[in-house]
Amino acid sequence: MSVSDENKSTEGGLYETVKVLVQALLLALVVRTLLFQPFNIPSGSMMDTLLVGDYLFVSKYSYGYSQYSFPYGLVPIEGRIWAAEPERGDVAVFKLPKDTSVDYIKRVIGLPGDEIQMIDGVLHINGTAVERTQIDDFITTDQFGNVRRVPRFRETLPNGVSYDTLDLTPRGTWDNTGVYKVPPGHYFMMGDNRDNSTDSRVLSAVGYVPFENFVGRAEMLFFSVDEDASAWMFWKWPWTVRGSRLFKLL
Repeated sequence: MSVSDENKSTEGGLYETVKVLVQALLLALVVRTLLFQPFNIPSGSMMDTLLVGDYLFVSKYSYGYSQYSFPYGLVPIEGRIWAAEPERGDVAVFKLPKDTSVDYIKRVIGLPGDEIQMIDGVLHINGTAVERTQIDDFITTDQFGNVRRVPRFRETLPNGVSYDTLDLTPRGTWDNTGVYKVPPGHYFMMGDNRDNSTDSRVLSAVGYVPFENFVGRAEMLFFSVDEDASAWMFWKWPWTVRGSRLFKLL
């Protein structure tokens, strides 16, 4: 083989490598934009459904697509296309109405036209108290290693969706509210950790969430590490990975 042939072979091999990398990146971009996007949980507002250190997949197609389905809102879609409305009880990622550069994850509680109110820590929808049963305490450890037991309740929405909520503080700030009337085309979102969640109850910070702000529905946990660990520290995985939470459906 001549030097010229060797150069051509090297150039051809480099071209093929670059082509494969570009194709892989394009495929990953299509999957992330249209099908599934990974998110991680940085706060405890959805405990104990979601914990700090959880990594999950969100289905982008569940509610159709809006401009917020695409990176940086680059595709100027008006409203939503191929829309499917969120259901009560869904855990959903949405763009914060006050700052659409920020992603929030909460549970869909109120649908357009609903009246939502908290009375003595009990959720009321359209004037009716949501079924709420106390179950075993949630056990957590603070930064000093002290064990804390947090009252936990099983809540069942009118459509039959059940999930657990935490009651960190008796007579918490948002345990008693006025009536929230959800506007048309908007949704009322709440965290499962009721006393540690900035959500639609706080009108000045979150408020009612427009349908077009929805990014997708949380589907499955694919990875989880202890709160004080980092996912990239793979050499600590055997001890920091929460094995019981891997591939858990939401």
